[in-house]
Amino acid sequence: MKYDFNTIEQKWQDYWAKNQTFKAENNSDKPKYYVLDMFPYPSGAGLHVGHPLGYIASDIYARYKRHQGFNVLHPQGYDSFGLPAEQYAIQTGQHPAITTEENIKTYRRQLDQIGFSFDWSREVRTSDPKYYKWTQWIFIQLFNSWYNKAHDKAENISELINIFESEGNITVKAACDDNVPLFTAKDWKAFSSEEQQRILLQYRLTYLAETEVNWCPALGTVLANDEIVNGVSERGGHPVIRKKMTQWSMRISAYAERLLQGLETIDWTDSLKESQRNWIGKSVGASVTFNVIPNATRHPINGSHKIAVFTTRPDTIFGVSFMTLAPEHELVSQITTPEQKVEVEAYIEATAKRSERDRMADVKTITGVFTGAYAEHPFTKEPIPIWIGDYVLAGYGTGAVMSVPCGDQRDYDFAKHFNIPIPNIFKDIDISEEAFADKERTIIANSGFLNGLNFKEATRKVIEELEKIGHGEGKINYRLRDAVFSRQRYWGEPFPVYYVNGMPQMIDEQYLPLTLPEVEKYLPTETGEPPLGNATFWSWDTKNNKVVSNDLIISTKGGAPDMESHNGVYPLELNTMPGWAGSSQYFNRYMDPHNEQEIFSQEAVNYWRQVDLYIGGSEHATGHLLYSRFWQKFMFDLGLVPHDEYAKKLINQGMILGTSAFVHYTIISSPELNQKFYVAIQEKDVVNYKEIVEKHLGDTNLKDAKFLDLYEMHVDVSLVNASDELDIEAFKIWRPEFKNADFITEEDGTFKVKRDVEKMSKSKYNVVNPDEICEQYGADSLRLYEMFLGPLEQYKPWNTAGISGVHSFLKKLWKLYFDDQGFKVKDREPSKASLKTLHKTIKKVQEDIENFSFNTTVSTFMIAVNELTAQKCNSKDILEPLLILISPYAPHIAEELWEALSHKESISTALFPKFDESHVMESTKNYPISFNGKMRFTMELPLDMSKEAIEEVVLANEKTQEQLNGRTPKKVIVVPGKIVNIVG
Repeated sequence: MKYDFNTIEQKWQDYWAKNQTFKAENNSDKPKYYVLDMFPYPSGAGLHVGHPLGYIASDIYARYKRHQGFNVLHPQGYDSFGLPAEQYAIQTGQHPAITTEENIKTYRRQLDQIGFSFDWSREVRTSDPKYYKWTQWIFIQLFNSWYNKAHDKAENISELINIFESEGNITVKAACDDNVPLFTAKDWKAFSSEEQQRILLQYRLTYLAETEVNWCPALGTVLANDEIVNGVSERGGHPVIRKKMTQWSMRISAYAERLLQGLETIDWTDSLKESQRNWIGKSVGASVTFNVIPNATRHPINGSHKIAVFTTRPDTIFGVSFMTLAPEHELVSQITTPEQKVEVEAYIEATAKRSERDRMADVKTITGVFTGAYAEHPFTKEPIPIWIGDYVLAGYGTGAVMSVPCGDQRDYDFAKHFNIPIPNIFKDIDISEEAFADKERTIIANSGFLNGLNFKEATRKVIEELEKIGHGEGKINYRLRDAVFSRQRYWGEPFPVYYVNGMPQMIDEQYLPLTLPEVEKYLPTETGEPPLGNATFWSWDTKNNKVVSNDLIISTKGGAPDMESHNGVYPLELNTMPGWAGSSQYFNRYMDPHNEQEIFSQEAVNYWRQVDLYIGGSEHATGHLLYSRFWQKFMFDLGLVPHDEYAKKLINQGMILGTSAFVHYTIISSPELNQKFYVAIQEKDVVNYKEIVEKHLGDTNLKDAKFLDLYEMHVDVSLVNASDELDIEAFKIWRPEFKNADFITEEDGTFKVKRDVEKMSKSKYNVVNPDEICEQYGADSLRLYEMFLGPLEQYKPWNTAGISGVHSFLKKLWKLYFDDQGFKVKDREPSKASLKTLHKTIKKVQEDIENFSFNTTVSTFMIAVNELTAQKCNSKDILEPLLILISPYAPHIAEELWEALSHKESISTALFPKFDESHVMESTKNYPISFNGKMRFTMELPLDMSKEAIEEVVLANEKTQEQLNGRTPKKVIVVPGKIVNIVG
């Protein structure tokens, strides 16, 4: 009977879907296990063979845990909001919901085709109003919460209001804006409602603020740092600039220390943890305040201006010779002198075109401008020039640094470049040896109260003196900044927010979800508002609690809509939430996805509790994985979840790389013919391409034409065969500009391209479609091959030719059960050799799966099948448990053969075989018999034989007698289970 993998795989995929084989229950006597994948964004391109890598690994583990008797939750869904669908809508006019639905259908078909054991009954989509209702609900909870530092947790804003009403905010320890004014209870009660709301916004965990953002004019939206690559948008490669906008932000900085400490409690990869630690960036030091010097004769600035800096080295304060502000610092425009204004403004404009990442990475380029203003040193009272430089970032620390050129390389380079004086602060200083442990950065400056102190003592002393004179204090700083939460997009979660007199108000929870309105176009409005500004029905009727026409907002000021409406109708928020909003709590929603009354029941969340195994890409380290931890800790503070970390273990799968193909070519410009002529050059001819092209052209009328440079272009890999030969005619059809090109080929007409391994991507034309692989080799072959390529965490190149090996293995496995006469498995006693093969395979497979060494398991299967084939094994006692071992990797063939063994239930319900050590224990030992340390022959002897018996048997052996040739040995050394050595 032939192994008809296409029929078999379709049969079992239909069976699993019909019977909901992998549906998990929220109540079970079995122990629970929750396996989660980072859910995909359903792009129009569909899956390529690199995408399923992590899904296959998680599926193997989920199936394995079912075999071990666990109630396994292995859900899947779609991160279905996002910019690509919106960009497509802008180009075509088609609603993003339509393209998203089409893309999801493609993804679902492809995922099912690979045979994943997902519980599809729990599917979620972030763009489904039933789902984003709860994203909006969490936003409201954040808005109605503040962070109480005294209790180190989020609490309801009503508790803060009670404190304000009884004692003001003087004693409140809260995560809040830096510029919150102090007030008493009497002051609070005297504030207008609007003033109170404005103050509360400075404490809320989600708040409105003017923020420096990454603005992409071409896309018309704000981008997160991880959506920018090399200074341009990841999507489309458009320029990104820095600008200030009023945005919703999340006060994630309140959780900085807890986010750091939580890393110690979870089993995540070290590299991922380190990425998060660096992103959070904890620093211990001091906050120092410098007064800006008023100079009425040169520049009438206000003497109340102060510049706060954070430094990890307060002991270097006497080495400060200038200050550098970020170009975006709010004081720059206020302190810049008229003489410097033009130069400063030009520098600010230029800086706005560079991303923060570019500025942080560029350590060689030195740029800056003097503001013309000076600050006063808090101790010496000396004037310090104030510069701006793009190596200082507005969002890190205070956006200002005290520059110490004799202690910091970058400050030194800046000072040298702009000829800023560098004082010799080491003159006549008595400094202990310990103070110079870090010689490059340690400075104990020319000050009486620091002489003779080591680094720690000097730091403590400086902080004490700063506190005495009111110019600073000890402080812990974090690099982590509050997360901008607004996007100027259409295809995203609407904010459940309307505005009264410019102040945000929350829609009552019972009226959620607030669904996206229809719009005529998906671009920003002509006046620069986000796409929702195009909606004509996008106002909130507070009396009837529904969305109504914008025309119902009463206009009272010269025809323009008044923010204070007299009929209870107010404008809704025009921004939408970012992509990470929906992905920050989906793992919890999976626990109870159809609950319409609450985000999830306590029964469900207390049963599943945490994700036991999470698999996904390391590129999400400082995006999704940080923000979702923040939301989890917030939900823990509210008592909604039992753990403040949602995933116990996380594995970052590596990447399957594509083997790209490249064609080299040059363009010959011919003024006589008034055209450009393409000449394609083989990889081997690249070095001497001009000489070879000239020879090729010979006496043609192009021989005197002008050569342009040599170019390289990606080629669709489907146009290249296994020998790296290009289908020239197909290439010309694919790229019409090469229709009349010359291809310098071999004598036999072949043209070889360059091959290289790089990221698999549609833009590189090196994508391999899993549909084609499944059709030609089957899903089980694809699953096995992806695991066989190498360790899960590593990057590995794809080579379609290699899949034939695992496909041959599956055919060999099939032949253990079927031959030309049909089914051949018998109820007969297995041989000792077959039992040994089975049980060493059980042991190795179990160890490998639990260590996530999936590649070595595939090798183990191949060895086992080879051995059983050689043993002519057809015993059911061997071949039945073997199928259970293979089932997580190749579930379709396992199900088919399981059914052939007369089982009525799915193999997924079968318990994992138990390892019996007795079957792999050796009863004999093949001893090496040595003479004076040189091995001459071997003897197989029982392992339970005594030393004396071994010696007797060995000496009696005829080969021993031949070696001794009548001599009596001086000594016989016997090490039981290892060696026998005869001396003399």
